[in-house]
Amino acid sequence: MSYKSAIRTSLFSIASNALLAIIKTLSGYLGNSYALVADGIESTTDVFSSFLVFLGIKYSAKPADKNHPYGHGRVEPLITFVVVGFLIISAATIAYYSIQNITVPHAAPEPWTIIVLLLIIGWKEISYRIVIRKSKQSKSSALKADAWHHRSDAITSVAALIGISIALIMGEGYEIADDIAALFASGFILYNCYLIFRPALAEIMDEQLYDELIDEIRAVSSSVEGVLGTEKCYVRKIGMQYQVDLHAIVDSKISVKAGHEISHRLKDKIVAEIPNIGNVHIHIEPS
Repeated sequence: MSYKSAIRTSLFSIASNALLAIIKTLSGYLGNSYALVADGIESTTDVFSSFLVFLGIKYSAKPADKNHPYGHGRVEPLITFVVVGFLIISAATIAYYSIQNITVPHAAPEPWTIIVLLLIIGWKEISYRIVIRKSKQSKSSALKADAWHHRSDAITSVAALIGISIALIMGEGYEIADDIAALFASGFILYNCYLIFRPALAEIMDEQLYDELIDEIRAVSSSVEGVLGTEKCYVRKIGMQYQVDLHAIVDSKISVKAGHEISHRLKDKIVAEIPNIGNVHIHIEPS
């Protein structure tokens, strides 16, 4: 069900970004606001990145096979890297044209663009909250990156709103406030690139970042009859699921068959009680 929910959420992102890209670009062009046009450019790249997230989630949902015994979940952080690339390109594009516009005199934005931006900011923040909640439920790093796309979009819209407001309130000579706002927005997008990139890198490098989950695994293990304790416990995240390597301590005097049965009970217990556990590899240690 996590995969289905993630796919529906990614489709929501595609539709939302496509609609807003059209609204922003047209409003910016007709309303003489480059900050709003820049916002539209970012939303256009968001459409492509959200589509990549959709494809990545669909592919990661494929079951394990002979060549991929751990499944296809590794595609998620790879897709996240591509999404970050799209964000960097959009930030660079916005910064380039903002700097060009600052040096060229132009008319102030139209007042009605403020209303458009207020509506956009509200919708993008709602979109962020919807997608980030789904990413937490599904444990999807790609969906988390997509959520931050919505949040960064809201922030760039806030920057555009401030720039347009200054240009309108202060009047002649302050038209460049709109372009400076777009330049600031590009810097914020780059900062978000790091925030998105770092967890995906940790996932693909199998960093041990799951202390709470490990504590939960140990607690569940202690409730299984025949398990005297646990030693090593390693967790890696592959797609939306966690793969666990666990050393369980049992009585050294029991038979191999009894130890084998305990390991199966332990694995079934962990998978049943802890969400998003894909596979548990148990090594039996004698006490």
